Amino acid sequence: MSWVCRGFVVGLSGVFEGMGEMSSPLSIASVTSVIKSVLENGLVMHGATAVVGELAVTAMPPDRITTGADERSQLNIYLYRITPNTAWRAISSDATQPNGARAVPLSLSLDLHYLLTAYGERDYHAETLLGSAMELLHQTPVFTHETIAPTLASLAERSGSGASVFADVINSIDRITLSPEFLSMEDLTKLWSALQARFRLSATYQASVLMRAAPDVAVPSRTSRNR
Repeated sequence: MSWVCRGFVVGLSGVFEGMGEMSSPLSIASVTSVIKSVLENGLVMHGATAVVGELAVTAMPPDRITTGADERSQLNIYLYRITPNTAWRAISSDATQPNGARAVPLSLSLDLHYLLTAYGERDYHAETLLGSAMELLHQTPVFTHETIAPTLASLAERSGSGASVFADVINSIDRITLSPEFLSMEDLTKLWSALQARFRLSATYQASVLMRAAPDVAVPSRTSRNR
């Protein structure tokens, strides 16, 4: 049982975190950009740069990152897997208003899975970067709209890389919750083998997204259509 209240999807147990609707084709890229920006700013504030010096935070496929003799201190966040959020899909499919119209429009409901990898130019740089990033995400596992909106607005103001498109989704993402996923060594090895990249110290996270409900034309429910 669920209903729309103040633009959010609400149920008997409260707001459904982790069951976000991907209401815009830009939502996935926006989530990645917010995580990347939070890591960039947080590593500076947590003093990681004082230990490793100059560093880069990127969102690239691991096989495109330089390793070996020319390796630099770098933290990379990479979206490696997308899975359907079946719980939210079921709620979205069945929720109806008293008049028989669908209360929540059917949408693409997804969970995003990220590989967070640290690279080091010198001894202990990788451990320092990954440790700092994991501590940061442990302390602030939830990014609220107060963090998300300014981050996307800043991206929209920048030139190049098509960043201006993020202006379209500034008000669509309400909350991002990151939780660690602890893969077995076998699964982690399979992942790095599929990426065709040199293995580096890494951790995996799942991003659960709460989207602001967008106005939409009421769609008759399955029950009303069958009458």
